Amino acid sequence: MERTLIKDLSAKVGQEVLLKGWIQELRNLSKIKFLILRDRTGDMQTVAFNGDTEEDSFKAIDDFTKESVIEIVGLVKENKTSRWGIEIGIKSVKMVSLSEVPLPIDNSDKSQTNIDKRLDFRFLDTRNLKTQSIFKVRGKITKSCVNFLDANGFTNIHTPKITTLGVESGAELFKVDYFGKPIFLSQSPQIYKQMFVAGGFERVYEIAPVFRAEKSHTTRHLTEFTGVDFEMAFIKDETEIMDFIEKMFTNLLTNLKEECVGELKTLEVEPIIPEKFPRLTMKEAKEMLKEKGKTYSDDEDLDAEGEMLLGGIIKEKFGSEFVFITKFPWAVRPFYHMKDELGDTKSFDLLFNGVEICTGAQREHRYEILKQQAAEKGLDMKEMEKYGEIFRYGCPPHGGVGFGLDRITQRFLNLENVREAVLLPRDPERMDP
Repeated sequence: MERTLIKDLSAKVGQEVLLKGWIQELRNLSKIKFLILRDRTGDMQTVAFNGDTEEDSFKAIDDFTKESVIEIVGLVKENKTSRWGIEIGIKSVKMVSLSEVPLPIDNSDKSQTNIDKRLDFRFLDTRNLKTQSIFKVRGKITKSCVNFLDANGFTNIHTPKITTLGVESGAELFKVDYFGKPIFLSQSPQIYKQMFVAGGFERVYEIAPVFRAEKSHTTRHLTEFTGVDFEMAFIKDETEIMDFIEKMFTNLLTNLKEECVGELKTLEVEPIIPEKFPRLTMKEAKEMLKEKGKTYSDDEDLDAEGEMLLGGIIKEKFGSEFVFITKFPWAVRPFYHMKDELGDTKSFDLLFNGVEICTGAQREHRYEILKQQAAEKGLDMKEMEKYGEIFRYGCPPHGGVGFGLDRITQRFLNLENVREAVLLPRDPERMDP
C-alpha cells in the first residue's frame, strides 16, 4: 500500500490508507486510544478501538511516546464532531522509531519554552506545524523574488563569500585565516554586482549569505543573514529602482496570498496589498516624527525607534505597511552613492511594518567624481584599485538594492524576533547547532 499524506485524506472517506508520521498527542482511555498523527502536510486524529484494532497493535500503543515515528494502517471515516470532520480508525500500527522522554523542549502550540532553548533543539521545534509554516512562507518569498527577477531580465550570479574586496565599514568585517594570509567574510556582494553590471550582464541578482561583525543584541540584527541583492544598468535615476521594487513586492504579496493559503491561516496573517507605496524625503519623515516628539539633526539617520514610530504614522495616514524614505544626507551614506544637485544622496530605504528591510541607491559611475567622493570620506581609491577598475573602462549608469530576506519574513509574518525567521541563526553569542 502506498503512503497517503494527511492533506489528501478528505478525498478517501471509506478507504483504507497507510499513514506515516510523528505522534503529536496521545490519550489513553483504556478501551479507546487516541493518537494525533502529524506529517509535513498537517495533523489528524486516529483512534484505536478495543476489538477493531489488531490486538498486538492495541497493546503496543501503551508504550508509545510523543514524537515517536509510526506507521498506521486504518480506515478513513466521517466524524462531524472532530475539527477535521474525519478521523482514522486504526487497524494496525507499527513503531518505527521510539522517542525518548521527556522531550528537551515543548514543541506544542502552547509552548512556553524560550527561543534560545528552542534553537538548541531546532529539529524538534520545526516539527510544530506553525513553525514549519514560517519557513514554507519564507521559501515562497524566495521563489517569488527569483521568478520575478528572472522574468525581468536579471541574471542570477554567485559571488565569493571569502574576499579581500570591501567598500563598507572595515569594522564590520570578519577576519579569517586563509592559508596564513588575512581574508574576510563578505559583508556585501556590492562590488561584484557592480562589476558584472559593467561586465555586460546589465541586470544581476544574488540570494546568498552576508556577514556583519556587529555585536548587536537586538530583535532585528544577526551576524549572518540572507541577502537578496540586485543591480540594474541604464537607469535614469533612483526612482526607477523604487518603481521596480514596488512592482516586485506587489507581485510577491499577490503570490503569497494565492500560494500560502494554509500557512497564512495558521499564522493568522492577511496580506495587505497597497495601491501605491508612499515616498517621503528624509526631511519630510523627520518633520512627521518631530510632531510626535521625536527629533533628529539634519545629518542624522533614523534609529529603530524612529522607524517603528514612522511605520505607525504611515499606516494610519496612508493605509500602507510600506514606505520609501528618500534623499538621505551624504553624511550617513557610503561614498559610492550618487549625489543630487543639492548634495543629498540619490538613495533610499524601504520600511516594512516599521523596520528597514532594504537600502538602495543610484551609484556613482563616473570615475573622477567617485574618486572625489571617496576623498571626502577620507578614503583613497588607490587602496581600492580593483574596485576603481570597474569604472575605468566604460561603466553604465546603474543602481541597486540589498534586502534582508530574514527581515522581510519577520515583518510580513509579524514575528517578534528576526531569529524566528531563520532556521539556524547566528548572533554574537550563538555559533551552533
